[in-house]
Amino acid sequence: MARRKRGTPEQQARRALIGELLSTANVQSMDDIQELFKETIAEFMEGSLEAEFDEELGYEPYDVKNKTTDNSRNGHSKKSLRTSMGKVEIDIPRDRNGDFEPQLIRKNQTSISQDMENKIISMYAKGMSTSDIADHIRDIYGLSVSDSTVSRITDKILPEAKEWQQRPLESVYAVVFMDAIHYHVRSEGQIIKKAVYIAIGVNMNGRKDVLGIWVGENESAKFWVGALNSLRNRGVEDILIACTDNLTGFSQAIEAVFPKTDIQNCIIHQLRNSCKYVSYKDIKALMADLKKVYTAVDEEASLNALDAFATAWDAKYPKISKSWYDNWANLSTYFKFPPELRKLIYTTNTIEGFNRQLKKVTKAKSVFPTDDSLFKMLYLAMKDITKKWTGRRQDWSRIYAQLVIYYGDRIPE
Repeated sequence: MARRKRGTPEQQARRALIGELLSTANVQSMDDIQELFKETIAEFMEGSLEAEFDEELGYEPYDVKNKTTDNSRNGHSKKSLRTSMGKVEIDIPRDRNGDFEPQLIRKNQTSISQDMENKIISMYAKGMSTSDIADHIRDIYGLSVSDSTVSRITDKILPEAKEWQQRPLESVYAVVFMDAIHYHVRSEGQIIKKAVYIAIGVNMNGRKDVLGIWVGENESAKFWVGALNSLRNRGVEDILIACTDNLTGFSQAIEAVFPKTDIQNCIIHQLRNSCKYVSYKDIKALMADLKKVYTAVDEEASLNALDAFATAWDAKYPKISKSWYDNWANLSTYFKFPPELRKLIYTTNTIEGFNRQLKKVTKAKSVFPTDDSLFKMLYLAMKDITKKWTGRRQDWSRIYAQLVIYYGDRIPE
């Protein structure tokens, strides 16, 4: 059997101490080594907790003359912690006032590995790659964690993510925003561009929520029907208004699943597409004329403005007015509503802002190894982003009053 390399003087000294410890502890088997590790963990934890407790009280045991608090020590309580070596029993110091909140081991913490796993999952949710997380854990905590270990830990979130994707939803949503973003995923040795379909709903109380995230092959009516049927199967009976950026196949899908729903295409996307190939010298004047179309007081005035736009610009850019006319049914929905509701639905800024945050988190990953790895990261990022979604729109009372007028018989009491 080959001898181990001697290593640095520090390594040699450490090995000598380990050898002395093993000899003193009379270690005879791997089980003995495991028990020794557990005792070492307990000793380290208890020593750290006592130091933390001394800092909390402001004086060390029996140092009564330096005591400046009316609080005092009150023995210890037992705590059992799960570790990678098995269960470890440790003594937690107690104070008489019950104020001590250990930071090393929280009161409700039952596992040492659990805390580290939570940190790894949190870093993954912020968009760090598995290799970056492994490096960070090693640099900060001095622990060696492989990329595959990080992946296994983050995989534990998948059952929770699948359960979230199947959770019951409310029966009626005032507005649902739908969009698709694209990522590259490995599949059978190839890199495939896949669409991720996202739905964000605003309920009848004015609060928004991510209703679902679906990974599919590409934008199509077939997949949108599947996503919308998923919402229906989870309890959604009606959607008053659906807002999209003229997604491929969406109109057919929504009419098949929620036939009463009004569709509003995003005006901002329509404007972007309109000026995509416009000469720089024309853009200012052309956009000024288009502004008269989408800011008109009502649909009649808007159509008159569009006719005037066509007269002025069709000779040079005939496809622009044609696109507006062809999509008019879904571009003009917002004209029947008052300003507050128009402002909410005429753009898909709600979902685009969310998508930008997702892209920010996932930018470190140019290619995902599987659909599950993509879904896992998007789910964790979604949870992180939506923590701040605690309130409702300030103008919701006025919007709700208008919804009752237009959709009264479809709004639950």
